[in-house]
Amino acid sequence: MTAEQLHQLIAAGLSCEHLEVTGDGRHWAAVVVSPEFEGMRPIARHKRVYATLGPRIQNDEVHALSMKTFTPAEWAKQ
Repeated sequence: MTAEQLHQLIAAGLSCEHLEVTGDGRHWAAVVVSPEFEGMRPIARHKRVYATLGPRIQNDEVHALSMKTFTPAEWAKQ
């Protein structure tokens, strides 16, 4: 798995206004800004991102993914 592949998977399954993915092929970090996060608690946002990865999380193709998730309004305040 490359950063670009992970980026594409997340972007294909979630409407993102901003998406950054970094990592070493096993441990990943993502900054995800999506209007879909409106009204969601942080854990629900993370579950929503994990859902875009489907079995890749379960079969350990993506071993670890740390996330910072924002709504567009939250991101604008950064």
